[in-house]
Amino acid sequence: MTGPEDAARHDGPDTSLPGHEDDRALGDLGYRPELKRTLGTFHTFAAGISYISILTGTFQLFYFGVSFGGPAYWWSWPLVFAGQLMVALCFCELAARYPVAGSVYNWAKSLGGPHIGWLGGWMMLMATIVSMSAVALAYQVTLPQIDGWFQFVGDGSGASDAATNAVLLGSALILFSTLVNAFGVQLMARINSAGVFVELIAAVALIVLLAANITRGPSEVLTDTHGLGGGDSLGYLGAFLTASLASAYVMYGFDTASSLGEESHDPSRNAPRAILRALLASFLIGGLILLFALMAVPDLASKELTAGGLQYVVLETLGSTVGELVLWCVVVAITVCVLAVHAAGIRLMFAMARDNNLPAGSVLARVSPRFRTPVAPAVLIGVVSVLILVINIKQPQIFSVITSIAIIMIYLAYLLVTVPMLVQRLRGTWRPAEGRFSLGRFGLPVNAVAVVWGAAMSLNLAWPRAEVYNATGDQHWYLRWGAFLFIGVVALGGFAYYWFVQRHRTGVLAEHRAVVTDDTPPATS
Repeated sequence: MTGPEDAARHDGPDTSLPGHEDDRALGDLGYRPELKRTLGTFHTFAAGISYISILTGTFQLFYFGVSFGGPAYWWSWPLVFAGQLMVALCFCELAARYPVAGSVYNWAKSLGGPHIGWLGGWMMLMATIVSMSAVALAYQVTLPQIDGWFQFVGDGSGASDAATNAVLLGSALILFSTLVNAFGVQLMARINSAGVFVELIAAVALIVLLAANITRGPSEVLTDTHGLGGGDSLGYLGAFLTASLASAYVMYGFDTASSLGEESHDPSRNAPRAILRALLASFLIGGLILLFALMAVPDLASKELTAGGLQYVVLETLGSTVGELVLWCVVVAITVCVLAVHAAGIRLMFAMARDNNLPAGSVLARVSPRFRTPVAPAVLIGVVSVLILVINIKQPQIFSVITSIAIIMIYLAYLLVTVPMLVQRLRGTWRPAEGRFSLGRFGLPVNAVAVVWGAAMSLNLAWPRAEVYNATGDQHWYLRWGAFLFIGVVALGGFAYYWFVQRHRTGVLAEHRAVVTDDTPPATS
């Protein structure tokens, strides 16, 4: 058996080591292995499910769904799952073939070329940073309900008390995430896995407790529209499409399981499984929580249901002691969600910088020799996220618009993967990894549905609804059309910079380029 002292004598990877095949696959893509490969099957699953974060999403958005669709909005949950499952199945094939950091960016680049890859990576990066800020704000929705002590700014009744306090709590969480992620993937994975374990146990316990307190049957809940949609030209369908955003805002980010591919063992096998398991577990657990919460709440017509959301249901149904314990678990879920979103953003920024596709690429792609992780992206993403949070103090409407748009950008980034993949399938040039996950003859219809779904939901998310983009205060056209304007500025402005400046510098930086050895085949362009 080869020992560490023998391995150190070789310039190339040691074929006797377990990670050699993983590193060979990375070398075939033109990259030198630099990140520490320590993550196992549960770690990658935990990364995917913590990004989706069922407790965070359901507790943060339950009120929205009920407000605009009534209890019957629950049907949007399986609808969104079905659509996202088609996308996830496509991603599973890609994760098996390209087990590399910054998954969406590298997939779009491999399928659609460098320009499509850059745009997909840029959209995903901007959306990830904004999403991290939005998730961090969820502390404000939960912590002050547990104890008023967490309302550090005023008593919560002032015009900007809640918004300012949200920034304070969110900034503290982002600082924690920055420190953890900067100290290496192993520390992040341990905390994340422990947090996910707590979240899963709490979610199952919540399902059981809510089921034990149901006061009505599912037929009453799943057909109750609260009379909404009367003034809409589409009737209840219009109200339902608006309410479906509550589900669409939750069920994404499963690609994170693959984005950690350069730090995982056997990622071409484990990442596809982790993607599917994370999405399926989120669908089942989240769907049951939402259904039993609606069946257990004492008064289905209570205004508190749309004001206090799922937090109100838990406290009202289970009592203050048990309810507060559940809310503490929600705090844990929010924490690990931020950790996972941050980790995904770091790998994405590292992947783009390694290809010299970002300004100061050599700095952003530098891997700490001590922690074996990119530290500069961790710090930069943390700082930018805090700056975005500050917008929430005086301009909560604008912040709401930006966070909603961030989700659309993620759906569009997914489209920049699934559309080129569909083109390759139609041309007969797509080849899944041999002996790995494959959709076989179902690949074309699944991919086609994924594209149609992604385009339709992106349009639904971006539709200029006043209740989404200009819910309070004076009505402004630029807020209602904020999705089209903001995405246009981010996409066109960013791509213009890439096309006229960065495009001429792109290419794998020398210090990150694969080293050709006697046992490593040369990388092909």
